[in-house]
Amino acid sequence: MTQTLPPLSRRNALAGMGLAAAVAGLPGCRHLFGGSRNAPDDHTLTPEQLLDDVAWNLLQHEPDRATALGVDVGDHAALRGRLKDVSAKGQAAYADQLRRDLARVRAYPKDALDPATRTSFEVIESAYANALEGFALPYGDVAVGSWRNTPYVVVQNVGGYLDLPRFLDADHPIASADDAEAYLSRLAQIPAALDGELERTRRAADMGLIAPDFLIDRTIAQLEASISDARSGGTLVESLVRRTAAIPNAVTGPWQFRAVPIVTDAIVPALQRQLAEMQRQRARAVADPGMGSRPGGAEYYSWALRASTTTSMTAEEIHQMGLAQLEEIHGRMDPILRGLGYSQGSVGARMTALGQDARFKFAPGDPGRAEIMRFIEERIGWIRAQMPRAFNTLVPAQLEVRRLPLAEEPGAPTAYGGAGSKDGSIPGKMWINLRTTDLHRKYDVPTLVFHETIPGHVWQGEYANQQPLIRSILAFNAYSEGWALYAEQLADELGAYADNPAWRLGFLQDQAFRACRLIADTGLHAKGWTREQAIALFMDRNGNKREQVVNEVDRYCSWPGQACGYKVGHSEIARQRDRARQELGAAYDLKAFNDAVVTGGNVPLDVLGRNVERYVAGARG
Repeated sequence: MTQTLPPLSRRNALAGMGLAAAVAGLPGCRHLFGGSRNAPDDHTLTPEQLLDDVAWNLLQHEPDRATALGVDVGDHAALRGRLKDVSAKGQAAYADQLRRDLARVRAYPKDALDPATRTSFEVIESAYANALEGFALPYGDVAVGSWRNTPYVVVQNVGGYLDLPRFLDADHPIASADDAEAYLSRLAQIPAALDGELERTRRAADMGLIAPDFLIDRTIAQLEASISDARSGGTLVESLVRRTAAIPNAVTGPWQFRAVPIVTDAIVPALQRQLAEMQRQRARAVADPGMGSRPGGAEYYSWALRASTTTSMTAEEIHQMGLAQLEEIHGRMDPILRGLGYSQGSVGARMTALGQDARFKFAPGDPGRAEIMRFIEERIGWIRAQMPRAFNTLVPAQLEVRRLPLAEEPGAPTAYGGAGSKDGSIPGKMWINLRTTDLHRKYDVPTLVFHETIPGHVWQGEYANQQPLIRSILAFNAYSEGWALYAEQLADELGAYADNPAWRLGFLQDQAFRACRLIADTGLHAKGWTREQAIALFMDRNGNKREQVVNEVDRYCSWPGQACGYKVGHSEIARQRDRARQELGAAYDLKAFNDAVVTGGNVPLDVLGRNVERYVAGARG
């Protein structure tokens, strides 16, 4: 069912959101210079002071990111007790702050800036301008300098019911009584956060935006599981009690007594209100998976592609890119399959057969889960030892591997990961989905490890954490995911699969999987594909397991455009490397190139090109 809205004026939409809301009135709002300055005063600031002020303005609206970075200390310690305001009013105030700070950054004199500082200004301009386009749309969550843009505020992989328990357990530190008090403060704010999401979800439904029925079914089941867990205090209380017990001289009893009624008497009813709304929307939901059948969907998807890829590529261009790359990668897989004795049928059919080979399966249940965790740790140890061969500048890459929370696993991808805090106190993490060991094969786990940990997300994120604060905050999907695919390629070039052809097949199948993402995401949102068409693409053309693919396709339905950043970003990094090699000839050095890309920070793809240009110029002397 397709519905239409009148043409949307971004200016009118921004005005309608009430962007004149005064950020200075927010509780606990403290800025480096006592409040956001107007552009005419900024010439009195050094570039570093302006960048820092802009960073703290952003963190006032995303205090959870301050905690994840480990910077909610000292003058900014109050941030540790706050949650992001996800209500419509809070989102309007956030957009207004971005608009004012974007004007400041654009007006600041840049002629005398060094290249690194100029890059920081360019990064802010790109991230903020893109985010403001998203805020001007009539619905959805906007990831400011991050990756998870979504039209649906509550769905199977989006919402406080999932994000907040994981954040409080994994990222909110509890090393003192003050930390525990901050935890309780955040706990008490969860009902308001859930109701803020509820308000926006209802508003979107009134516009005709309702998630596909199959996503709502999954959301209802997960909300029911979250409510069941919370009724007894659940994860939110268990995490607090367990970790306060380790505080020196701590009295553990009062924490639990104070936390339980917050969860059972306030959070549970808020979750029940969200559940009731999802059940109400289920009655109106349709099976159409893509944005093309939703009000304003074409405009939303166009923006989502720009946000995800940091390019102006159209859906059709991305679709054709995916088709071409899939054929090229499958051409590289064919001889390896033949060498393993799989010579009949398409590449997809042969990879399906390989997936049923008992040699590559993990044991079912907890024994297999433990086997997967050991396998991951072994591969991390191997790749860590190879890093001096690929980089001149090394980072510690502190990390831990954790199983995804049980409530999240049904709607989550196979794994994800990222760097820890800016100060190193919180390690990076690889989250692995172990709801069933059949999600994984021994030939695909190595590549998953290199993508999420070293030299992928955890590794790259530690370089970003060495940047000025605003650069540690802002990230771009095409660079982040493009780098992680390039990390998989580096692992191959360093010999990760030299003695194991099946592992190389897993690597190539994963690369082909990302080419399929280009095809499927644009198919779903721009070409009217059904969910089953997208699932069949991965299974029939690439031999992926349905158990893996269903969650992936559902993710593309809830995060339009995000899946396109991977191969677009990887292709651009690879193109820049080929260009550097051709232009430098004998002066080209792999380690120097890798350093240039990763130490330049997380950037839009056009800024990446300028960073590589500076590397090439420097290498020429």
